[in-house]
Amino acid sequence: MFQRSIIVIGAGVIGASVAFRLARGGAKVTVIEAGNAGGGTSSNTFAWVNAHDKSPRGYHDLNIAGMAAHRLLAEELDGGWYHVSGCLEWRGPAGRDAHVANVGRLLGWGYDARWITADEAVRLVPSIDPAAIGDAPVALFPEEGWIDTSSYVRGLLAAATALGATVVTKTRVIGAAWAGQKVVGVRTENGTSYPADMVVNCMGRWADDPVLPEMLRIPMDPSYGLLVYVRAPDVRLDRVLFTPRCHIRPDPSGRILVCRNDAIHALGPDAVIHAAMPEATDLIGEASRVIPALASAKADEVRLGIRAIPADGLPAVGPVPGIDGYYVAIMHSGVTLAPAIGSMVAAELLDAGPEAALAGFRPDRLLSPDIAQA
Repeated sequence: MFQRSIIVIGAGVIGASVAFRLARGGAKVTVIEAGNAGGGTSSNTFAWVNAHDKSPRGYHDLNIAGMAAHRLLAEELDGGWYHVSGCLEWRGPAGRDAHVANVGRLLGWGYDARWITADEAVRLVPSIDPAAIGDAPVALFPEEGWIDTSSYVRGLLAAATALGATVVTKTRVIGAAWAGQKVVGVRTENGTSYPADMVVNCMGRWADDPVLPEMLRIPMDPSYGLLVYVRAPDVRLDRVLFTPRCHIRPDPSGRILVCRNDAIHALGPDAVIHAAMPEATDLIGEASRVIPALASAKADEVRLGIRAIPADGLPAVGPVPGIDGYYVAIMHSGVTLAPAIGSMVAAELLDAGPEAALAGFRPDRLLSPDIAQA
């Protein structure tokens, strides 16, 4: 019986998910990661699992599929990485009309969203200062949650390895091997070449890395966000908080994770990040306006999250036109989408036919006509 040989570039949440499902489907899988498994974008993210403000409808539905796939995968692999905590959201005066409209749209789409009072919110999370909510309407999204990305990646790669997959870390891919217009493997910076019947680009924010030839790159528009971890043993928090000042959730390390969901344009990929930086102190100050017990907290660790956003904001999943043997799976919301994308990509690559849910997210829409027709 023919066994398809497939290389997955990238061992983040998407790459690990694709590799596991391919190995489960009988493929001979090699995962090649430039750093440590799960050590790139996947380790520097708020890791919120949701479909809560994802438009258009097709993108919302894809995220719903991701949420459902997380539940099933956690049962399949006994994954302790998945936490269905629920999320509380309220917004400031400037954002309230948009908030109400979004919740109304979600209710119309059948999403589990509920309006609750500020008193109910404080009963759910007693550490919240009621003054931080004021008269804002509060939405509860009980099916949302978060994952421990490190445990997720380790768990899926361990399962893939048990099925025969090979994981190569600290090895950067620097190019493709070609036979005419077909990609037949990759070359790495240490001089090793890996042959394959198919190469899957799960490189996340590096999907447009200049080491790849132009026709294999996906145009990206990354944004930057600061993640600040604080130790606050007196704070009891078991839900995600989406507030006008910042976003807050528990972390498996026992710390509290605080971030902003907007881009911090003053920071870039080469910014010097450290626990004493003023931006981190300011962010903790914002968090303390929501949870007063954080007022005396100091940053225990600070990371820069670089979001892997394709140029038009939507996922890019599928073959690149005109190039045989090459497939991409690049997206923001990768934490939510990972288990569903892993199953869909594996199904397509193992000849189950096109996945209807991916029809609106093919990479050709992002490529110039010259590249798409190369």
